[in-house]
Amino acid sequence: MAQSVNITELNLPQLEVLKNQLDQTAEDARDFFKRKIDFLTKQMEKIQPALQEKHAMKQAVMEMMSQKIQQLTALGAPQATAKA
Repeated sequence: MAQSVNITELNLPQLEVLKNQLDQTAEDARDFFKRKIDFLTKQMEKIQPALQEKHAMKQAVMEMMSQKIQQLTALGAPQATAKA
């Protein structure tokens, strides 16, 4: 666990050490997130073609379903009028 320190009680060399530690921590965090962004970008590029294909298939299925519904509706309309 980190130790609590009153910064006003530190002398100049201690402050410089603390500043260097903070700078290094910030640099490590930047490096980590840059690697994470690169990894996620590559993963997105890998799955994008599959997602595009699935979207195209979904659109085709939706179009076919729409056509079938129109056909059934057209066939159902004459039957409804014939029963009346």
